[in-house]
Amino acid sequence: MYENNFPNKRYKHTLAFLKKHINTSESILDLGVENPFSEIMKSNGYQVENTQGEDLDFKFDKVARSDADVVTAFEIFEHLVAPLNVLKEIKAKKIVASVPMRLWFSPAYRSKTDPWDRHYHEFEDWQFDWLLEKAGWTIIDSAKWTNPTKKIGIRPILRYFTNRYYIVYAERT
Repeated sequence: MYENNFPNKRYKHTLAFLKKHINTSESILDLGVENPFSEIMKSNGYQVENTQGEDLDFKFDKVARSDADVVTAFEIFEHLVAPLNVLKEIKAKKIVASVPMRLWFSPAYRSKTDPWDRHYHEFEDWQFDWLLEKAGWTIIDSAKWTNPTKKIGIRPILRYFTNRYYIVYAERT
C-alpha cells in the first residue's frame, strides 16, 4: 500500500489522538478497507470493523446499519465528492476523522493509475469543521501536524512548518 513510504509520523499522531478520546471498550467502524492503521488500532486493543471498499458517495448501508460506538475516518473524506451524505448517515455518537489539509503551494493529490486514490477535496480546517457541523456534529477537540519529506526543494522546505494533516474528535449534536 505504501511502497517504502510508511507514514510513521501520521500514524503516531493519529493513535495518540485516538487514545486520548476513545476507550478500547468502545466498538469502532473504520471507514475504508482494512489497512495498516486499522491493524495498529486492533493491536492496541480496539475492536475494529471496516467498510468493504464500497463507494461511500452512494452506498452507506453498512454505515447506516452499524451499531458501533465510534466511527473513524482517517484520510477518507477527501476521496469523496459528497462527504456530507455519509456523515449524516452515521448513527454512532462519536467520530474521529482526519484529512489532509489544502497546501497553497501544491495541487491536490491525484494518482494517475488508481481512480480510487485521488483527492476531490483537500480541506482547510474551517471547511472540515463546517462540513462536520452541517452534518450534525459538535467538534470537541482537534489537532494539526506537519509532514516533512526528505527531498530537496522549496516545497519540501515548506512542508517542515506548514501543517499537512488535521484531525478532529466530534460528538453527535
